[in-house]
Amino acid sequence: MTDLVVAGARPLGSDAPVDVEIAGGRITAVVPAGTGDRGAPRIEADGRTVLPGLWDRHVHASQWAQRARRVDVSSAVTAAEAAALAGEFVAGRDEVVGMGYQDALWPDAPDRALLDAATGDVPVALVSHDLHACWLNSAALARHGRPGHPTGVLREEEAFDVVRVLDDVGDEQLDAWVGDAMRAAAARGIVGVVDLEMRWNAADWTRRVRGGLDAVRVEFGVYTQHLDRAIEEGLRTGDVLPGTEGLVAVGPYKVLTDGALNTRTAWCVDPYPDASVGDEFGLATVAPEHLLPLLQRATAAGLVPAVHAIGDRANREALAVLAQVDPVATPDGPRRGSIEHAQLLRREDLARFAELGVVASVQPEHAMDDRDVAEHHWAGRTDRAFMLRSLVEAGAELALGSDAPVAPLDPWITIAAAVGRTRDGRAPWHPEQAIDARTAIDASTRTAIAPGERADLVLVDLDPVAATPEELRTMPVAATLLAGRATHLAI
Repeated sequence: MTDLVVAGARPLGSDAPVDVEIAGGRITAVVPAGTGDRGAPRIEADGRTVLPGLWDRHVHASQWAQRARRVDVSSAVTAAEAAALAGEFVAGRDEVVGMGYQDALWPDAPDRALLDAATGDVPVALVSHDLHACWLNSAALARHGRPGHPTGVLREEEAFDVVRVLDDVGDEQLDAWVGDAMRAAAARGIVGVVDLEMRWNAADWTRRVRGGLDAVRVEFGVYTQHLDRAIEEGLRTGDVLPGTEGLVAVGPYKVLTDGALNTRTAWCVDPYPDASVGDEFGLATVAPEHLLPLLQRATAAGLVPAVHAIGDRANREALAVLAQVDPVATPDGPRRGSIEHAQLLRREDLARFAELGVVASVQPEHAMDDRDVAEHHWAGRTDRAFMLRSLVEAGAELALGSDAPVAPLDPWITIAAAVGRTRDGRAPWHPEQAIDARTAIDASTRTAIAPGERADLVLVDLDPVAATPEELRTMPVAATLLAGRATHLAI
């Protein structure tokens, strides 16, 4: 018996509407419009485009859920302005947390004394746009066990330690905020996310689903600090957690091997301009000789690696290490792993992604955020930044994501950036690296509109193949179905 018919929908790029019949959470038939089961409940698509449900392959769910509840300092173009913005919020508060500062092009440097002068005795912690640095005043430094720090700017692991504490707002409150964020994501066509938050995500997502959060599928990452626990509990990539209604599965083992471009910690072959001694090439947060045993241990336990690499040297070394680990058997077949970001590359490394079967997990909107930073700190090499088309032409598998909260958890913003390489009316940045809408959507989906596939679907008002980048960025989403169940319905 048919549970639902999505009637009169047009598959991507097609003018011939179809009826999609669904039963038991799966597509059972795709037939010409008007010939589907007339006795079943229906969603009248009225010629809208139907796509497989969209995935965001790189999200930090807790931080994304909290971003809207923190002070936004992203508009600041100087350190003094960012400090002043934070200072506007200290009155009557016992702590201020801000998000989004980008200091790579500031004429003045973030400094503890500058922040102290604007904020006084209230602890203030500002998290950088790329999440790889925090700027704290003296009161916050004392609260986080770092009194007397010379600048108040913490990078990489020191910053992550602070962010973990800032994110600890209590399970009940955090779950409510994450629930709101996931329902909003479903309203943009999202059916699944890969959550790479630095938490013990197995417990978080099990609790959330049992508490009624059923808007999206989730694959959660495991970090090195939790690797022993994951192995002891027998977690393997692709395994569905019991008690989660099939919605929560084990994702990859995530490890960071360098930092980020805005923080000037991305590990690069060539030096940064005007870098201090010792920081000329960025930072290898996990050296290759330490990375290999970590990946070998994880893959032997059935966890697929997801290696953060932004700089071209970090990517080169990560690919070399991934070549030495065996693919992991998963329900979707053998997988060697992914490079998360693959932002700055050497041309000679492009073919290695395909040769090794390493997924390039990329975030196209970062190109819009980082274009000016790259032109300064990676001057003369930006033709090798965010090389989406070159990766596709080299045979690599792309997986698109947002890295929310670094970019919004909105797949249409991601797709628009991949297709148009532009935002805010600016000229496209290295348009030779743009990809077409169909390729971008393929890199944002995991299923097909065919019998036997999961009935994870999205209906949109415009044909993405014919839409402009501006139209893609604001794509109207009429409905999102998760296993045939509406998680968003606006028709």
